[in-house]
Amino acid sequence: MTELDRRPETPGEFLLQPVGVARATGDPEVMVIQVHEQFADALLGIEQQTHLLVLYWMHALRPEVRNLLQSHPRGDTTRPLRGVFALHSPMRPNPIGVTRVELMGVEGTRIHVRGLDAFDGSPIIDIKSG
Repeated sequence: MTELDRRPETPGEFLLQPVGVARATGDPEVMVIQVHEQFADALLGIEQQTHLLVLYWMHALRPEVRNLLQSHPRGDTTRPLRGVFALHSPMRPNPIGVTRVELMGVEGTRIHVRGLDAFDGSPIIDIKSG
């Protein structure tokens, strides 16, 4: 028996707790991540980073799109179908987006970033140094 065999079974479902929300600004390249107050202490030292990895929930996807397991790359039907795990498609069972962003500044619990590929109101799942 290996170590993996002894591990408890992975739950069928689990709950994610957003750490913040993405907010649009007047500049289409710049967004603000509003971190929820209970996670403010997790921001200690973040201003020393130049880039961050931001994981977010693609909340605007319709539920039926999440059931699609195969798609044509970039929607181009002249290209063969591929599984969504082999694509950068937003259509997937768990619509988690990840973007490497440039950190522009931090004001309290507001993180100003450039290049976040999320919509206004997208729940932020996690933030990592990047």
